[in-house]
Amino acid sequence: MNPTNDPSLTSWVASAQGSEFPIQNLPWGIFSTEGDERRRAGIRIGDRVLDLDALQAAGLLDPGLPAGVFATGTLNAFIALGRPVWSAVRARVSELLRAEVATLADDPVLRTRALVPVEAAEMHLAIAVGGYTDFYSSREHATNVGRMFRPDGEPLLPNWLHIPIGYNGRASTVVVSGTPVRRPLGQTKAPSASAPSFGACRKLDFELEMAAVVGRANPMGEVMSVEEADAAIFGWALFDDWSARDIQAWEYVPLGPFQAKVFATSIGAWIVTAEALEPFRVDGPAQDPEPLPYLRQPGRMNLDVELEVAIRPKGGSEATVIARTNFAHMYWSTAQQLAHHAVCGCAMEVGDLIGSGTISGPTPDSFGSLLELTWNGAKPLTLADGSTRTFLEDGDTVIITGRARRGGITIGFGVCEGEVLPAPVRTGW
Repeated sequence: MNPTNDPSLTSWVASAQGSEFPIQNLPWGIFSTEGDERRRAGIRIGDRVLDLDALQAAGLLDPGLPAGVFATGTLNAFIALGRPVWSAVRARVSELLRAEVATLADDPVLRTRALVPVEAAEMHLAIAVGGYTDFYSSREHATNVGRMFRPDGEPLLPNWLHIPIGYNGRASTVVVSGTPVRRPLGQTKAPSASAPSFGACRKLDFELEMAAVVGRANPMGEVMSVEEADAAIFGWALFDDWSARDIQAWEYVPLGPFQAKVFATSIGAWIVTAEALEPFRVDGPAQDPEPLPYLRQPGRMNLDVELEVAIRPKGGSEATVIARTNFAHMYWSTAQQLAHHAVCGCAMEVGDLIGSGTISGPTPDSFGSLLELTWNGAKPLTLADGSTRTFLEDGDTVIITGRARRGGITIGFGVCEGEVLPAPVRTGW
């Protein structure tokens, strides 16, 4: 066992015990404060954010780390230092936060400067996203969609069980949790209409996902094995790949989704490291037929992460949980996705995102989108306030949460949420 994952470890930060951010978690993010607007790296511990730049300035971290590496505004420069550095910094932070270590705990001036109350921290997008690829790797989700739109054919297309299906998303519209999302405009065509029309999306949806952050670049033309791809992942965050279902239905043939997917994608503020998630590795679903050799997995590559999604209506104080599922259900693992992405020679960069695709489970209450939960609007959901939903309404806030639990330890991912704003108003179109 990695010493930082030892369930017996406790922290002198009292709020860490029993929380979703214990000393065994230590997720990374980028934050600023009212008194210091610099965007800098922080690690969450209980209800505090540990300022890594302050620790480095105080000489408590490895002197070999580049000066200012935690105050660049994103995590990219730190992540690019590589897995041995990630591990060493995690081990040192774990040491400084342990109940029996007084170095930071007994320095009231530094402790006050370096430990920021989470409510005083403004969270920002943790990475500069150069590339973003979204996959379609839940067998349950793909089967549901196939049954919906190809009722007389096979739910899965012939290639689905052989390769991880994906498409290139738009990195420029990946936004941090809490950023409002505006309902998109676009072309749609009703089945009975003779021509398309233009207007606001009427079937706005969420997609419950996880995103992996690529931590090692591979030059163009170089490939990765599944094992190498697994080692190249820095960590995972909650993810919502918002979708305009009616726009998508009209545009996706023959090249797949375009404007229906690129208007916004939300990511949680906290990245939980691969190291923290090591105890939660599990086998994924049996893959039949066996993948080609370059996609075969040498060990457990899926993660046991419980996920749920809720909707809070405009002006409401109560959110209704509408689905619960688990990241472990994914047919194709993140490592397989990344290995397949690079096998053609595609260059991956530090900070690139690999979206898991919608995470749906085997039961109706574990579906990861309103498209499935309401079966394309045929089965409306009822929220706690008595209102119903087929798709999202203006003012709705979608709230995704996730946690891994084992041996009395909970590793939380925080929240990924966004409020739906009305479509922009233009005249003369």
